[in-house]
Amino acid sequence: MKKNKIPILYTSILYICGLLLFMEWLYPVTEIADNTDLRVFLIYTLFCFAISMLEVKGWLSMLLKAGGMLLIIHGLYIMYPLFSSGWFQELYAEAAYNIEALLSQHWYQFTPMFQSVLFLLLIWLMSYLIHYWFIYAKRIFLFVVLTFSYIAVLDTFTTYDGTMAIIRTFVIAFVALGMSNFFKEIQSENIHFSWTKKNPIWLLPLILIVLFSTFVGYASPKFEPQWADPVPFITNLTGQGSGGSIQKVGYGEDDSRLGGSFLQDYTTVFYASARKDHYWRVETKDVYTGKGWESSKNNDTKTFTDEQAIDSFDYPNTVETETLEAHVEYVDNKRISKLLYPYGLTTVSAADTTEYVLNEGAQSIQTMQDGKNVPLQKYTISYDYPSFDIRELRLADEQDDPEEIAERYTQLPRNLPPRVKELAEELTADSKNRYEMTRVLEGYFSSAEGGFVYQISNVPIPEGGDDYVDQFLFDSKAGYCDNFSSSMVVMLRTLGIPARWAKGFTSGEVIESGDIGEFDLYEVTNANAHSWVEVYFPGSGWVPFEPTQGFANLGEFHVSPEVNEPEEPEEPVQEEEEPEREMPELPEDIEEPAESAAADTPEESSFTKWHVIIPIAVLLLVGFVLYRFRFRLQAHLIGNRLERKGDAKAYQDAYHFTLKVLGHNGNKKYPGQTLGEFANKIDSMYATNSMGMLTNVYERMIYSRNQEQIPSGEITQLWKDLIKKIIG
Repeated sequence: MKKNKIPILYTSILYICGLLLFMEWLYPVTEIADNTDLRVFLIYTLFCFAISMLEVKGWLSMLLKAGGMLLIIHGLYIMYPLFSSGWFQELYAEAAYNIEALLSQHWYQFTPMFQSVLFLLLIWLMSYLIHYWFIYAKRIFLFVVLTFSYIAVLDTFTTYDGTMAIIRTFVIAFVALGMSNFFKEIQSENIHFSWTKKNPIWLLPLILIVLFSTFVGYASPKFEPQWADPVPFITNLTGQGSGGSIQKVGYGEDDSRLGGSFLQDYTTVFYASARKDHYWRVETKDVYTGKGWESSKNNDTKTFTDEQAIDSFDYPNTVETETLEAHVEYVDNKRISKLLYPYGLTTVSAADTTEYVLNEGAQSIQTMQDGKNVPLQKYTISYDYPSFDIRELRLADEQDDPEEIAERYTQLPRNLPPRVKELAEELTADSKNRYEMTRVLEGYFSSAEGGFVYQISNVPIPEGGDDYVDQFLFDSKAGYCDNFSSSMVVMLRTLGIPARWAKGFTSGEVIESGDIGEFDLYEVTNANAHSWVEVYFPGSGWVPFEPTQGFANLGEFHVSPEVNEPEEPEEPVQEEEEPEREMPELPEDIEEPAESAAADTPEESSFTKWHVIIPIAVLLLVGFVLYRFRFRLQAHLIGNRLERKGDAKAYQDAYHFTLKVLGHNGNKKYPGQTLGEFANKIDSMYATNSMGMLTNVYERMIYSRNQEQIPSGEITQLWKDLIKKIIG
């Protein structure tokens, strides 16, 4: 009696379900890692799974998958022609460097090419493993449980929202489990089901039941969480503080609720060719709510086109300017919907026909094409970069602030705690003018008197009636750029000095230096997202200041030559070098608030996520290989023992191992079934008489008084041949 084979249509459906479940493992990578573009890896996944589903011969399958991997690595990382001498040299250099890093356990030094190779190898191996689990072993439940657990952990402890992923996994998993169990019963009972080949309508009830259950579960009322968020508990338990929430660093639109910890991210956002360091502005915000920042409504707008002069960023004649040019180009899909620009912007030029809509209140510029907001890939800007005269800034109080600016940029919430103003007045009591007040407050945040620390973990979010600035100034005294810049703006406003909150990016890191006076190439990452302070000085306009601890003011200042200022030396163009960044220790709490313009960190450590990912990937690889070939390894060891010892115990172990392998392949011996009947079934299935002969020897050995009889070499070879057929 021959074993019923599952029609290829249904094995294909099962395997596609496995593919869709595996995709759920890939989708979160862009969210929890480096916003990596997964399109190439998804295509390779489909390629590998298609080859496995078609059951291409082993050697050809390996050749095709290895070739696909080679083409991907070549296209992404190697600029030389394929198989040229330069190509081999670069490949050799990459291999030598990464092998050295691997042997020295410096996994954080792995190059992007090597990291991609490991990722592609993992996809390759998973295509084999899922094909085996779903088609041959029909052990789908374990992979389903692992998928649910994986999504649940990411949803709880990272910024990934797993709501829809859980629903998709539920539908896919239960369709696969239903089909798998149906075929198991058909095969175990040896029932003919040729009708299923002609009429696959039997799948419809299964799919309808799963979809109905999903709909009921999704639409039904749900209790609020019965357990508290585990992350603050874990944080407190480990002595890491009271927790907070975690967001990923980077530029965000919503600043209405600031605070909370964030995850560092050094993914490149754009490259800029410029002649000097400066801030890359995106927008400013003027309304402080006590929890964060919002923009005033009904702001005036202006529209201008490519290379049309922009006069909204002009500075008064008293401000010295230098005419410069810069080029900006975004990386892949990291574009921002608003224009990045330095102080003193005059013109913008892009390859495509574009209109630029300036919101004069927020100082933000939307890029439009055919009436739709379309972020630019690359563009060139011209600007008159300002250098502010400290003498003029000191004399600014001799003029009055324009009424509109004074009203708009001194706004404060009515419930701002009085001690914020009291602190500002106390600190500036000896200051003689607006400039001195501003510099005193700017320096306070880095002084020993202030006692503030820059950190990105365990940063609280104000709750209830708590004020964001008040909490930072008097309670936590720990935070990042949003905390420092917001606090300085609010303190200035309590003194009647117009100030606003600016956000964008710092200049980034020079990765290619040009000659003197020529362009330098800057790399700007998500970690360079930043917020700072702009203060209004009559006669000079809006001037940038930098209160964040560990950061330098990227604005330019000078002292007029006709003025002697012995008490304050001339300020350099660049107050200090931007410090080297350090990857801080990752916080524990993961609840995600709205994104903000969180700053890059002052220092950088060698620890990265690859310290965790690489060991896990290696362990998974080794574990997969051992698990995938465990039966072959066991068969080899048992066969050697059978040849070497040849006693009854060795033969019994070999026979029991045969029963185990058959049961694993879906041919389990059922209670009440004799060994002879089972052996006949197996021999019929594999077109042999080996199982019957081995069973006869086993039964004689069991019932014989001579337990030390030795099976002949012919029987040993018979067992090896049968095991090869079973294992494949």
